[in-house]
Amino acid sequence: MKLILIDGHAILHRAFHALPPLTKKGKMVNAIYGFFSMFLKILEDQKPDGIIVCFDMPKPNFRQSLYAGYQASRPKMSDDLAPQIEEVHDLLKKGKIEIFELEGYEADDLIGTLSVQAAKEGADVVIVSGDRDLLQLVNGHVKELMPITGLTNTAFFGEKEVEEKYGIKPSQFVDYKALIGDSSDNYPGVSGIGPKTAVQLVTTYGTIENMYANLDSINPKISQKLANDAEQAMLAKKLATIACDAPIHFDIEKCSMDEFDREGLKKGFEEYEMTSLVARLEGKAAPEKVQKVKKAEPKENPQLELI
Repeated sequence: MKLILIDGHAILHRAFHALPPLTKKGKMVNAIYGFFSMFLKILEDQKPDGIIVCFDMPKPNFRQSLYAGYQASRPKMSDDLAPQIEEVHDLLKKGKIEIFELEGYEADDLIGTLSVQAAKEGADVVIVSGDRDLLQLVNGHVKELMPITGLTNTAFFGEKEVEEKYGIKPSQFVDYKALIGDSSDNYPGVSGIGPKTAVQLVTTYGTIENMYANLDSINPKISQKLANDAEQAMLAKKLATIACDAPIHFDIEKCSMDEFDREGLKKGFEEYEMTSLVARLEGKAAPEKVQKVKKAEPKENPQLELI
């Protein structure tokens, strides 16, 4: 079985910023359009046996209880994007696509939990997200499909690709993040240690715990930095680690493509007058009108390679 796990908010945000403003019936729908453009491309290219979409919840998650500043620097969600999240939920429900979201957890944690449970049942899992944090989940049964530009120019990351690009194993990403921190999530690592040194330390010592157990064998300048920020480093590792034990349950039947209501999703697209998505859902070529819209997009913005 091939199972697709989509990081809903990550793809929605990417779609919103990749596409120019698009309105239907007075509503902004660029994120909706972009999300389902990628959704259909996944169906076309991957031909999955099952598909699940995971979303973040607005309420605080367990990481914010560990560190009050977690994600505090992130800008407020655009007023044009927020309503589209609920609209995407509604369309997914029309198509009978399984949705997971849980208070206290991020979508990453739900994806991590589901990937572990599904792999135990023999499934091959493909995570769809632009979030590098999810690379820590990659193994013999789990890969990540990451958008590179726009949403449809993507790259697969298995164990080999992760090591080739980043110089570390997928399982070592949390220790790498413990050293360098994460500016987007607003938590520090070890002051003065950058990516290059972090890779060297991780490849030599494996885990952050092993580094602290062997401080005497590490270059004095680096070991002093590690000693000074030991508490920060251990906290960063906790924040970077995706929880794979969220209280949710993978049900192979509920997420099966046999449950997919193609007609229900088609009616939803028709309500938004998204004729190109209707055509793709029916396996037909996209209408010429959509092609003209694509040609009119600004050439200098590579994020707009979407449709």
